[in-house]
Amino acid sequence: MKWKNLSSTKAFPRKKGLWILVGVAVLILIVTYVVLPLVENVQKMEEEISLKKMTLAKYGQFLQNRKTVEEELDRTRKQYDGLQQRLLPGETPQLASAYLQEIVRKTLERNGMAIRGFRILEPKEGQFYQKISIHIDFNPVNNMLSLLQFIHDIEHHEKELMISEMDLLVPNPRMPNSIQGSFVISGMMKMSQPKVKEKGR
Repeated sequence: MKWKNLSSTKAFPRKKGLWILVGVAVLILIVTYVVLPLVENVQKMEEEISLKKMTLAKYGQFLQNRKTVEEELDRTRKQYDGLQQRLLPGETPQLASAYLQEIVRKTLERNGMAIRGFRILEPKEGQFYQKISIHIDFNPVNNMLSLLQFIHDIEHHEKELMISEMDLLVPNPRMPNSIQGSFVISGMMKMSQPKVKEKGR
């Protein structure tokens, strides 16, 4: 009986040690194959979330800037369209000159003035536009107000017109209100093909 108790007492610590070893092995396996991958996945998810937040912030900033850029682009487009409407129509300088001549003739008639003669001047080319000019001589005017109104109407016309030159004279000193003279009136037309600057100029 004593030998049996002794052997069973020695077997108990061995079984206990074996179970501890099994427990440690299981714990190592759990840590290696469950806990560590889980921690790595959590870290990866946090990094992805952080990256997505940064991407969303950049995208939000881009959308804000895009709205500003689109508004600026729309404003520029409207200004460009408004400018195009103020140009003389016509595919050629001759057609634009004829249109300008008709504007001047009607404006003179509306202000009780008569044209004595006119000539079309050579167009001056810019990079994107051509300056179209006509020289007109008008009959003597007895009403200074009509002359001033004509100048005002030309300078404030819906088309972009300007009086480039003005030569007024009083032919009879005894009639100081009788004025005759000439104007060079200019407008702008779009060039069909913008000029390309040559290298070295």
